[in-house]
Amino acid sequence: MKVLVVGAGAMGSQVGMVVALAGLEAVVCDVSVQALASAEASLRQRLAGQVANGRRTQEAVDGAFARLRFESNLEFAAADADLVIEAIVEKVDAKRALFAELGRLTQPHAILTSNSSSIVPSKLADASGRPDRFVNIHFFNPALVMKAAEVVRGPETSDATMKSAVDFVERIGKTPIALDKEIFGFVANRLLNAVRDEAIRLYEDGYASVQAIDTAAKAALGYPMGPFELMDLTGIDIGYHVKKERYAETGDPADLPSRSVTELVESGHLGRKTGRGWYTYDKTGT
Repeated sequence: MKVLVVGAGAMGSQVGMVVALAGLEAVVCDVSVQALASAEASLRQRLAGQVANGRRTQEAVDGAFARLRFESNLEFAAADADLVIEAIVEKVDAKRALFAELGRLTQPHAILTSNSSSIVPSKLADASGRPDRFVNIHFFNPALVMKAAEVVRGPETSDATMKSAVDFVERIGKTPIALDKEIFGFVANRLLNAVRDEAIRLYEDGYASVQAIDTAAKAALGYPMGPFELMDLTGIDIGYHVKKERYAETGDPADLPSRSVTELVESGHLGRKTGRGWYTYDKTGT
């Protein structure tokens, strides 16, 4: 089985490595050669750390890199893919344009999937020309660590496609969370978003600081990470774009990004990846 991941960001590159570590051939494709080089360097550094602390063997890591290829030519990368995972920017138009191209470039049997955390299959599937072979497979960040993946069925997703997607998730060592029908935000993010929105409300209304709210989530509720820490980890812009897309669909002002999130995004403070978000980070990410 050959798997193509389109998008060499933190999520796409890690998903590609997860696939390779599971013994499958994988290609991470991106139009930016610089992004591909950065992705490979980041993966090598991360995996070296896992070898150093005994979580993986050097042999397993070397084998995975032998099965993982980095490619900037989408036509070449898509030609023999059996399953494609899209992991580009969280914007409907960009994803639809990509799936239209993938529908043309991939073999008829190939299953096309989106890693989107919120955009439902029915918003994308028809662009591919094969809505019966389209499904969302949403990995969680960081994909090399998190154990689950949501498999979201669209209105036209076939039973065979759904089964193949669930089987694939199990094959790469993840726990599938199967949704029998689509809903905005799926399952995990609907739960997380409720916590995040309330955290932002408490902060903006002056009830508690960012640090105090994160401490409450960890010390009182047992969360491994506070909501603001999590936003910084995943990228504040991700949630911002999700909110904008949701507002474009509903027209409900309650679905707009919050004032503080908008200010951070407009200032370029997107979290760990820019060195500043709700918190400020040094070069080690601390």
